[in-house]
Amino acid sequence: MTDKITVNEQSSIRIESEDGVIYIDPFRIGGEKHDADYIFVTHDHYDHFSLEDIRKVAKAESVLIVPDKMTSKAKELSSEVSAIEAVKPNESYNIKGLEFETIPAYNALKPFHTKGAGWVGYIFTVDGKRIYVAGDTDATKEAKSVKCDIALVPIGGTYTMDAKKAAELINIIRPAVAIPTHYGSIVGSATDGQVFADLVDSDITVDAKL
Repeated sequence: MTDKITVNEQSSIRIESEDGVIYIDPFRIGGEKHDADYIFVTHDHYDHFSLEDIRKVAKAESVLIVPDKMTSKAKELSSEVSAIEAVKPNESYNIKGLEFETIPAYNALKPFHTKGAGWVGYIFTVDGKRIYVAGDTDATKEAKSVKCDIALVPIGGTYTMDAKKAAELINIIRPAVAIPTHYGSIVGSATDGQVFADLVDSDITVDAKL
C-alpha cells in the first residue's frame, strides 16, 4: 500500500486508492495534475492551504474537504470543484464512498496550532487499510489513541513534534508502517528522518519518502 503514497514536500501527500486519488495539503506541486478526486486540508497555514497548488490538482469533479472554520476561505474555490465539505474534530464521515475520521491536531504548549482552532488530522479507510495523516500536531492524547495500519506524522519540530517525540508516538500507536513528514525544507533538517527511524521500534517499518 505504501507504494501508492507519495510525500511531495512538507506535508503534501498523495494517495492512490480504489476510491480515487486523494491529496492532503497539496504544496509545491510540479505541473498541472488535475487528477484529484478528493482534496483534504488540515489547517489554514500557507504551506497546507495553498490556493495555487489546490488549483494544480483540482478538477471539476473534485471534492474539497476543509476544517469548519476554513469554510469562508475555501469558498474562493467553489467554482473550481464539485463541492466543499466542512469537517470538525472527532467525527466520522463518508463522502462519495470514502470513509474517514477526523483527529484533533494541535500543539500542547506552543501557540502555533491551538486546540480551539479546530484543525484536524485524518484517518482514511482505503483498500482495507487505515491511514493516519496527522497534520500539524504534537503527540497529543488524541494522537496516542489512534489505531491505524500506516501513520504519516510530522517530525520537524518548531511547529510540530520533533523526531524524538514523533518516534515515541509511533511506538505507542504501533502502526505497521510509519512515514515521516514535515521536515527537511521549511522546518527541520534532512537528517531528522534518520533520527526518527533510529528511534522507532525495530518491528515497525519506517518508509522515509522525503
